[in-house]
Order: sequence, then C-alpha cells, then structure tokens
Amino acid sequence: MSIKICIAGATGWAGSALSKGVLKEPDITLVSGMSRSNAGSNLADILDVTTPEIPVFKDIEEALEGPSFDVLFEFTKPTIAKHNITQAIKAGKDVIVGTSGLSDNDYAEIEVLANQYGVSVLAVGNFAITAVLLQKFSVMAAKYIPNFEIIDYASHSKPDAPSGTTLELAKKISEVQTSTDIVKDEDVIGYAKTRGEKINGVRVHSVRLPNYMISVESIFGLNDERLTIRHDSGMGAEPYVQGAILAIKKINTFKGFRRGLDSVLDEA
Repeated sequence: MSIKICIAGATGWAGSALSKGVLKEPDITLVSGMSRSNAGSNLADILDVTTPEIPVFKDIEEALEGPSFDVLFEFTKPTIAKHNITQAIKAGKDVIVGTSGLSDNDYAEIEVLANQYGVSVLAVGNFAITAVLLQKFSVMAAKYIPNFEIIDYASHSKPDAPSGTTLELAKKISEVQTSTDIVKDEDVIGYAKTRGEKINGVRVHSVRLPNYMISVESIFGLNDERLTIRHDSGMGAEPYVQGAILAIKKINTFKGFRRGLDSVLDEA
C-alpha cells in the first residue's frame, strides 16, 4: 500500500528536491504540500513535472482539510514547525521532522504527544548517510575516549546555532558519557565562553561564515593521540533526499518518538 504524504515546505530548497524524489517512488504518493508563499498553486507546475495536480496549502489547518495523508514531512522553519507537528499528531498523522532549531524541551513535549495519540514521530537532524555514520562512529568513540568536543559549521545566513545535526550528535554522545573538563569554566583565564557552549554536557562551537554548507566535526583526544570524525555537505540536495525517502519507508516500523535516522535503519 502506498504511503500518502504531505510535505510542509514543499517549494523550498530541500522540500522541492524531496518532492521530486518522492514522485519517482512507486510506493509513496505525494498528495499535497504546504507553502505560505505559494498557497493555492499546483505543486506539479512549480516543480515543472507532469503529474496530476498536487494542491499547495498555506498552513497545516488547510492541509488537514485537504486530501487525506498518512505522514507529514516537516521541512519548514523552527518558528512554525512545532505548531505543524503538534497539529498533525493530534490529527493522528505520523510525522518526520527535518526542520532544525527545535530544542530538547520541544522534543520532550512532542514525545509526550506522540505517545498520547499513538503515532510515530521521527526527528532527523541530517538525512545524509555520511552524517548518520558520523553519529554512529562518534558514539562508538565516546565509549572509549572521555575527552571530546564538537565543531559545527554552517553558512553565515543560517539563523539557528548549532545545527540540528549537531544538537542530535551532542544528545547521542551525552547518553554515553559527558566530556571530562580538565579546566573548569570558572577557572578559565580570559573569556570562558570561547570554550564553547555546553549542550547536554558536551562542548559545542558554532562557526557561521560564507562559503560553508552544513559540516560537523567531532574531536576526541587522549594523551599523544587524537581522533577526528567529520561530515561535510555538498551543494546538492541528493544526499538528503535518499535519506528522507528511507525515513518515510521506515516511519511505520515503530510507535512513539525516535530521534536520528540511525534509530530506524535496522528496523524491518
């Protein structure tokens, strides 16, 4: 049976690429999209593809009144993402979250709702397989090396810091152990904030400069040795599309809330 989806942010950079990718999948049906700037349009025309009409709605309320769908794929902005997610959950829809900028507290509230309404919610900071592997390898390294920090790179125009990829990584590593501080913040001479922000006990440094896409570097150190694990994004959206399609196909393999594409990779 085909999985029917609505993509919130269907006309954006990532959303439009995902929309085109989904249209090539025989077991996924794109029934509608959401875009405030293109509300009332035909998504097929915007994407320049030959398919039956795909309506574009201005908000989640309109989308829920439109063609029935099974999964909301949230690819908008953090200022409206949580509202979209909660409304979809309350309507009994499964949700995949690709929007960055939501906090651990936001996800805690979303998890409660997912359990309450018996739906599946998968939050993914980065759909690229190499980013998923970075997380897996970093968790492995954290079991053996108690000293680590994360450097988060992105374009100067990215408003959220750190990225969703980095937030997800810090959360997963912190569940293994938190990094050992040799010099405490209160003992730093100079400016303690230059040592990075502690997120779940993990120090994170965010760089925002032109000519960067999303890149994440986890650095582990021991006496006389160092391990660096790094993921770099290119200019294209293809890595995100393949991972996102995989997430759609895996969304009905569990109930409740999960975080990270790696959490469903091994599900049947």
